[in-house]
Amino acid sequence: MATEITVPQLGESVTEGTIAEWLKQPGDAVAVDEPIVSVETDKVAVEVPSPVAGVIEDLRADVGDTVEVGAVLATVAEGGAPAAKGKEANRDKGAGKSAGGKQDAEPAKAKAADSGQAAYGNHEDGSGDGNQTLSPAVRRAVLEYGVDPSSIKGTGKDGRLTKEDVIEAAKNKGDGGSAPAPSPAPSAPAVVSSGERREERVKMTRMRQTIAKRLKSAQDNAALLTTFNDCDMSAVIETREKYKDLFAKKHDIKLGFMGFFAKAACLALKDVPAANAYIEGDEIVYHDYVDISVAVSAPNGLVVPVIRDADKKGFAQIEKDIADFGARAKDGTLTMEDMKGGTFTISNGGVFGSLMSTPIINPPQSAVLGLHRIEDRPVVVDGEIVIRPMMYIALSYDHRLIDGREAVTALKIMKEAIEDPARMLIDL
Repeated sequence: MATEITVPQLGESVTEGTIAEWLKQPGDAVAVDEPIVSVETDKVAVEVPSPVAGVIEDLRADVGDTVEVGAVLATVAEGGAPAAKGKEANRDKGAGKSAGGKQDAEPAKAKAADSGQAAYGNHEDGSGDGNQTLSPAVRRAVLEYGVDPSSIKGTGKDGRLTKEDVIEAAKNKGDGGSAPAPSPAPSAPAVVSSGERREERVKMTRMRQTIAKRLKSAQDNAALLTTFNDCDMSAVIETREKYKDLFAKKHDIKLGFMGFFAKAACLALKDVPAANAYIEGDEIVYHDYVDISVAVSAPNGLVVPVIRDADKKGFAQIEKDIADFGARAKDGTLTMEDMKGGTFTISNGGVFGSLMSTPIINPPQSAVLGLHRIEDRPVVVDGEIVIRPMMYIALSYDHRLIDGREAVTALKIMKEAIEDPARMLIDL
């Protein structure tokens, strides 16, 4: 008896996705709830599990194909699995349809690689244990560091391997020395004469296309303006240094900078509600809560998971939420629900070394706070030139809704809270 596996509901208002990677191929055994394919939507990659145990019979779509919710992705023959059909058989049946205009296996792999998730054909190639399904991020790490995943004990959910497990195993490989340098991904040899210049065209991933459309829409539809200020980070740095050990011991999480800026933003948005609102038609929608979207770098592009009710959470919970988002963004396990909503965004370009920028708002939101790198600069304090750790901060806003006075006031409140963290405790 064959069971059809279909595209599940991918999120509110999401009707289709793109095949990013097949985790199983025809002839592969599959367990109940074991992921068989990764489907990329506008925001996240969703792993689709098998509802039954059995053997993959047929794949109904290729990597790069657009599939609608409810469409059949594959069929599974329930029951025991025969001997493996071999890589050649798997490649012929599942790697891609060359007839009828469908792309063949190599373009399919190229498209998946562009999405940050390489398609490796049969899961036996580079994944060790045939019963072990690896996430795209883990599979890349396995190939880069040249380790055997079947010899590694996973620390993730249900004993699954994480990227950190692979890196740690690589560090302990051999005589216990440092981890070997990642080897370059295998590629077809190319003969290039000296001085030859080449171009490559790679189709944009669905997520990258969506990012491009949303950012351009923000520029086209909003009256964008940015106001700047700078913060003396001395007080925050001293506070972190003084309490970091106690904080980590009590809450099992490091005390970072983002928690301070999230709480500072909550203070500012309470006093300047327009910065926490958005325009809908001819109405302004105000919020009596603060849901902060935190821009996080993922393999496929920038994603913005949301810290719900940040105004009601303490530093520890905010830091835990941020750490969790960062880890799941790298592993590709963020969900649509994680990124739904959001009333204000914080984007930290400082982690990449940015000194100053003009961030773009995340529609339909009306404001975004941009953070930048901390560097020692000479400043004047009480008539004397001193060296202080300074950070430029930027607030981009929709001038249709937020006046300049309000934007400057909001940014000034954040600056004052960072320079005097006690304000966050006594609600000033």
